[in-house]
Amino acid sequence: MNLPTRTFLLLASWVLLACCPNGHGHQAPGLLAPTLDAEAAAASDGVENWSVHMQNTNVLQGHTKIRSPYYGMNSLSQAPQMRQTVSLDLLLGLRLWSGAEAHLDGMMWEGYGMSNALGMAGFPNGEAFRKGVGPPNENFSRAFIRQSFGFGTEMEDAPSSSLFLKGRQHVKRLTFTLGRFGAKDIFDANAYANDARTQFMNWSLMANGAWDYPADSLGFTTGGAMELYLHEWVMRYGFFQVPNVSNGIALDPHIWKAWAQVVELEHKHQIGGHPGAVRFLVYANRAQMGSFQQTLNNPIRPADITDSRAYRIKYGLCLNADQEIANGIGVFTRLGWSDGKSEPWSFTDVDSSASFGISTKGTAWDRPNDTLAIAGIYNSISKIHATFLQQGGTGILVGDSRLSYGAEKIIETYYDFAVRGWLHVAFDYQFAMNPAYNRDRGPVNVFGVRLHWEF
Repeated sequence: MNLPTRTFLLLASWVLLACCPNGHGHQAPGLLAPTLDAEAAAASDGVENWSVHMQNTNVLQGHTKIRSPYYGMNSLSQAPQMRQTVSLDLLLGLRLWSGAEAHLDGMMWEGYGMSNALGMAGFPNGEAFRKGVGPPNENFSRAFIRQSFGFGTEMEDAPSSSLFLKGRQHVKRLTFTLGRFGAKDIFDANAYANDARTQFMNWSLMANGAWDYPADSLGFTTGGAMELYLHEWVMRYGFFQVPNVSNGIALDPHIWKAWAQVVELEHKHQIGGHPGAVRFLVYANRAQMGSFQQTLNNPIRPADITDSRAYRIKYGLCLNADQEIANGIGVFTRLGWSDGKSEPWSFTDVDSSASFGISTKGTAWDRPNDTLAIAGIYNSISKIHATFLQQGGTGILVGDSRLSYGAEKIIETYYDFAVRGWLHVAFDYQFAMNPAYNRDRGPVNVFGVRLHWEF
C-alpha cells in the first residue's frame, strides 16, 4: 500500500473512530504551552474559547547492511531494511472557567521502527513506538486540565497552538496541569531539538537520553505539574506515575511506592537581541528496577535483570540550552548524567549523554520556511551497566548477547522543505558508530523521509 493511500485510509478510519478512541498515547514532545488567564483573555480580540487541530506524520526510514559477527535478542538487523510509521492526531481544546482549559488528543497510529525499535540506544525514529502495531490502532494520548493563576497587571500575548488556546496571559503566573499527558510536554523543551515530527528525529535529540523520563511504552503517563513564571525565570515541578514493568503499558498503581519526580529551573535571556534559554533539571524515579550489581552477583547466565527487581531509586542531572546566534540561526546542547546502578525503566538505555547541534532557516537561499540542521550525539553507560550487557543482559532497546564496549556516537542531519505553510517534507540522514555500545557491530547508515502536515 503506498503512502498517500495509507494516509487516506487512516484519515477515513479516524472519522469513524474519533468519537470512541481508547487505550494509551503517543509521544509528541513539545506541544504543551503555558496556559491562559481566561478572564484577561476574554477582554482581548481574537480569543479562542475552543479549538480543533489535526496533524499527520509519515516516516519512511531504513538502513543499509551492517557488520554483524553475532546477533542478540535486541540487536539491529544486519540485513538492509525499510520501515514506515504513521500517526494521525485530532486535538480538541475548550476554555472552561477563569484561567482553565481542557485538552484532549485522540490519535491513530500504525507501523514499526527498524528491528521493532531495537538495536540503538539513540534510536533514529522518534515516531517509532516501542510497542508498534500492524493495523491502525486508536487511543487517547492526552486528556488533561490546565489551570493558571495570574499575578500583577503585566500581560503578554499567548498564541494558538495544538494544545494551547489563543488569548492573553499574565507574565507572572502559577500554572497547574493535571491528567494524562507527556512529561516531555512540559520539561526539557528545546527550541531546535524537541519534536521528532518537525525537527531532529533521533530519540537522543528529542529528549535528554540520560533522563529516564516517566512514560508508558507509547510515551505518556498520568500525573501533575506545577509551573511558576517570573519574567525570565521559570520553575517547574512534576509528579508522575511510572510503568509497573520496564517499558510497560500499564502504570504501577502504588503511587507512594512507585513514582517519578522532576524539578527544572529555566532562565530565558537575550544576547545581542537574540533569544536563548538555559534549563537545569534534576530527577528521581522510584520503581521495581533491577540492580546491575545484584544481577551479576547471581552466577546464572545470561544475566537476567528481573531476578533482582525491587523498589529502588534512580536519579540524575540534566543541562539543556539553546541560543539564537543570528537571525534564523541557532545552536543547542544537552548534557545528562544518571547514577547508572539500576536498569532503565521508561525511556532508553543511556546513563550519560551529550549532544550539540546547529539549525538554520533557509533565508539565505530564499527559502525562509525551510530548515537545515545538523547535530552530534555521544551516549554512554556506566561500567557496571556495560558488564551486565557483556554477560548477555538486555535493556529496553539494546542487548546483543555479547559486547565489546564503545560509546554510541551518532550524527544526524536533515533538510525540512516547506511545500506549503501547513505541509512539510523532510529528508534525514543519520550515521551511527558502535550501535548499542558495541564496537563489533556497525557502523550504520540510516536514511529517512518524513511527510508532515498540520492545521
